[in-house]
Amino acid sequence: MDTAADGPTRVPPPSGATGARVVLDGTGLRIGGVVRLADGRAVPDVSPQALDRARRSRRTAERLAATGRLYGRGTGVGAHRSVAVAAQDAAGHGLRLLRSHAGGAGALLPAREVRAMLAVRANQLLAGGSGIQPSFITALTEALRLGVHPAVNEYGGVGTGDLTALAQTGLTLIGERPWLGDPAGGLPEPVTPGPGDALALLSSNALALGQSALAGHDLTVLLHATHAVAALSLAAVSGSLEAYAAPVHAVRPYPGPARAAAEVRRLLGAPDRPEPSQGRIQDPYGFRAFPQVHGPALEAAEALRRIVEAEVNCPSENPLIGEDGTAHHHGGFFAAALALALDGLCLALLGTAQLSAARLAALGRPDLTGLPAYLTSGPASSSGTMILEYTAGSALAELRTCAAPASAGHAVLSQGLEEAASFASQAARQTLRATDAYRTVLACELVVAVRALRLHPTPPAVPAFTVAAAALPPGTEDRPLTGDVTAAAELLPALAEV
Repeated sequence: MDTAADGPTRVPPPSGATGARVVLDGTGLRIGGVVRLADGRAVPDVSPQALDRARRSRRTAERLAATGRLYGRGTGVGAHRSVAVAAQDAAGHGLRLLRSHAGGAGALLPAREVRAMLAVRANQLLAGGSGIQPSFITALTEALRLGVHPAVNEYGGVGTGDLTALAQTGLTLIGERPWLGDPAGGLPEPVTPGPGDALALLSSNALALGQSALAGHDLTVLLHATHAVAALSLAAVSGSLEAYAAPVHAVRPYPGPARAAAEVRRLLGAPDRPEPSQGRIQDPYGFRAFPQVHGPALEAAEALRRIVEAEVNCPSENPLIGEDGTAHHHGGFFAAALALALDGLCLALLGTAQLSAARLAALGRPDLTGLPAYLTSGPASSSGTMILEYTAGSALAELRTCAAPASAGHAVLSQGLEEAASFASQAARQTLRATDAYRTVLACELVVAVRALRLHPTPPAVPAFTVAAAALPPGTEDRPLTGDVTAAAELLPALAEV
């Protein structure tokens, strides 16, 4: 269906940038659509049918609330779930709920992450089941269209609903907090909250899901680029393609390793059954075990995509207002599946990043490349690319930290009523940091692989090398390499498409 303050990154208003639209209908939003909306490369197109669904959900919730107590409408929340709310205080109760829960702390999040949250929450509400006023949905999508966003602090969620982030959003929607961004195109019309609207807005992990969508998308691009970088490194050491032969991967029914091996063969123009190596019998693991290590990262990214796209297209609200006129109190907002998928991806990413760093180190060894140590054409004492092992090692240390499973955490909250948490919020932030760190590791390897191939007597005539050599600075003298790494990082999306 897809057709901050001064500190956080600003996203320009999308109007006038392109005519691209992303349909929000509660059923068909994909990760790519979330990313385009978050980056301001598209505007939301709300399905009228989905908006009608939200209206029906609102009417059903009002009928149910009139005949019996619903959590958060006729009662308090959390440990106050059994405390009755008087009918005449229903609207005031919701307003107090937003104000009291807007207690986030820490740095303000980048506009990109907050916009992803807005897109996810609007689409979830269009799935029906919340009972919220449709005007809240309209205001969320108007914010995306106009290029403004609420101020949202980093800390507050523990994977059982992004309560603080969505409360801050709610107060912005009703006009109690200012919008960030460029208001030149106007601001969303303030919404007047009614009974039940506050909890209906809060009942979601929309921030963690938006961050997961961004991290999953960016990591998928980097994982695809890794095939090209690894292929160039393999060529630079004249490595054996036997480990990439189709028969090797046919014996195990794992799609990820088979795909990784096939991509390297394709990028190097090798057949499914490469000729046996005439050089070394076996290469180091960084080259020989690449498919086995990188393949699980491909599969983990795909697993995360499936979970994110399921969650952004279903009603997450508690209570869930059914199309059949019923209401169910539930724990569907407990984001265990999301947290585990994020943790699994970070662990898999660490494995393939470690091999990237190992290949980088191997490229500096004359016994493997037949080239000068650290790939320099200067005096023998020149350092060449030596420092990039340290840079990659530093980024790898960050990755190792991010790979500590957030889902192993534990919390007892709200007077013991909520005696566990998924910590998907923390896992999402870790995955975003891991994405940046992995980009650095891979960029370091790419700089070294291209330099090695430039020094190679017969560099491969393959598109990946042509693209990379044209974009990266030439020269093998000792000089600062920060610019090289930056250029390599910016090149990775293009290599993912080769």
